[in-house]
Amino acid sequence: MLLDATQRTKLDPSNDLLFYDAPRFVTHVDEGFIEQLTQLYRDRLSPNSRVLDLMSSWVSHLPSEVAFDHVEGHGMNAEELARNKRLDHYFVQNLNETPQLPLEDASFDAVLNTVSVQYLQQPEQVFAEVRRILKPGGIAIFSFSNRMFYQKAIAAWRDGTEADRVALVQQYFAQTPGFSQPEVQSKVSAVSSVFQLFGMPGGDPFYAVMATAQ
Repeated sequence: MLLDATQRTKLDPSNDLLFYDAPRFVTHVDEGFIEQLTQLYRDRLSPNSRVLDLMSSWVSHLPSEVAFDHVEGHGMNAEELARNKRLDHYFVQNLNETPQLPLEDASFDAVLNTVSVQYLQQPEQVFAEVRRILKPGGIAIFSFSNRMFYQKAIAAWRDGTEADRVALVQQYFAQTPGFSQPEVQSKVSAVSSVFQLFGMPGGDPFYAVMATAQ
C-alpha cells in the first residue's frame, strides 16, 4: 500500500457525512483557478462523452458550450448535488467508508475530481475504481490548489508541500495498473505565492494531475 495508517489519519475523525451534512453553496477556489480548470476540460473532454464528476458539489466547472451525453455526479451532500444543473444523475456515498463505485466497468470517458483528492483515506482503492469504470483511452483529471478543510485532509496531504502533493497524486496514478504515465499541468503565480507567505490575498495556485486508461 502506498500510505501507512498514520498518513491516512485526519484531525477530525468523525464520520464525513456529518461534516458535509449542511450544504455549502460556495466555490472553494478563486475565479482564476476555475477559468484554468474549465479551459483544461475544454481541451481534454470530448463532446457527447460520458463524464463522472467524483466528489462533486453544486457546480462542476464544465464548459457551458460543450454538450455531454451523460454527466454523473457523486458527492456527500444531496442538496448541493441537486442544485448542480450539469448533472443528469447523482448519488451520495462516503468513499472513505465504501470506496467501491456503483458503476459499470468501462462505462465513462472521463472521471473528474476537483479540490477533493486530499480527503481520500483509501486513495489506492478509489483510483483502482476510477480505472475500472473508465473506457480504454478515457481520461481521469484530479485538480487541486492549496486550500483544504484542514481538519478533514489526510496527514500525508497536510504535512506535505505543494510539490509533495503533486507527487503524491502522481503516485496514486502510477501505482494503479492500467493508467498511462501521469501528466501534470500547473499555474502558480510567483507574486501570489509571496503574498500568501505573508498572509496576504493572492491567486490560488492551480494543479491538475491526469492520466489515461490504457
